[in-house]
Amino acid sequence: MTDEKPLFWIGRRRDDLKECPDEVMREIGYALDFSQRGGKHPNAKPLKGFGGASVLEIVEDNDGDTYRAVYTVKFPLAVYVLHVFQKKSKKGMATPKRDLDLIDERLKRAESHYQDWVGQARRTLP
Repeated sequence: MTDEKPLFWIGRRRDDLKECPDEVMREIGYALDFSQRGGKHPNAKPLKGFGGASVLEIVEDNDGDTYRAVYTVKFPLAVYVLHVFQKKSKKGMATPKRDLDLIDERLKRAESHYQDWVGQARRTLP
């Protein structure tokens, strides 16, 4: 694997992760660490509706509850966490539309942040 990429959190995702049970936090943290090193956690799956494998999700079950973390590896120099949540609906496995809309909006924010971040880095290079 390659050098570790920085991890950016869009919104309060880090706080949302801290509200998950310890076992869920550890497993999601491990998956994010794996992605920062250029790998793909075995349980990471592309999130449908985002055109390919650049937006991934980790699904963790704990005591009958389901937790999800959605992140993107779309950018060559960074990983962005877009959404961490407990799936409340007991109907089916699909991600609710309101969550998909939120992920889409945060992906756009991540794209903007990434462009600004890369631009700043280029301006500071000798």
